[in-house]
Amino acid sequence: MKLYHYIHCPFCVRVRMAMGFLETPYSSVVLPYNDEKTPLSLTDKKMLPIAEYKNSKSQDIVSNESLNIIKDNDVDNKLANELYSSEVEELLGSLGKEVHSLAMPYWIWTPEFDEASREYFQNKKEVKRGPFKELVKNREKFIQSLNIKLNSLDKMMTPYYKSDKLTINDIAIASHLWGMYIVPEFQFSDRMNTYLMNIKSKCNFNYHEDYWK
Repeated sequence: MKLYHYIHCPFCVRVRMAMGFLETPYSSVVLPYNDEKTPLSLTDKKMLPIAEYKNSKSQDIVSNESLNIIKDNDVDNKLANELYSSEVEELLGSLGKEVHSLAMPYWIWTPEFDEASREYFQNKKEVKRGPFKELVKNREKFIQSLNIKLNSLDKMMTPYYKSDKLTINDIAIASHLWGMYIVPEFQFSDRMNTYLMNIKSKCNFNYHEDYWK
């Protein structure tokens, strides 16, 4: 597999975690966020992740749908992909509002971005979420709201999401929450941190692995 991805992108992290859990090797290509040419040439959309691989029928696949990438490579259904539902999708949409508002102003200062890609990302995201400096000013409000949602989510862990074993739901949840580790003003509860670290271990996942080689 060849995986084109962004480090910060939750849907990209989702695939990286899943491939780690499934012990599926891949060649990593971290694209600059302002690179439009590469994704458009591969899938006609500026949307990552994009994976090039052969499916179980040895057909050449180029896909930018994270769940399809995972399902195609999870031939033994180890992640119980059929459990992923609209309920989980709604949960992630709800968490994403606070997570992105809190984390985006920090993501742009990681090694993933240079001056040009940082400006491109910020200009694009501010159209939807408003000026980053205003997001930073309102971070306490976002943190309060996120903690309320995480407290409710915590009650669904038994010890995984409504399950006694790790499934695609846990990969999806962990990948959307992982970016919050970059926000210095935020701290997960002990139980949520243990949950995320457990998934990290089972998925052999390192967030900035491409920059530590």
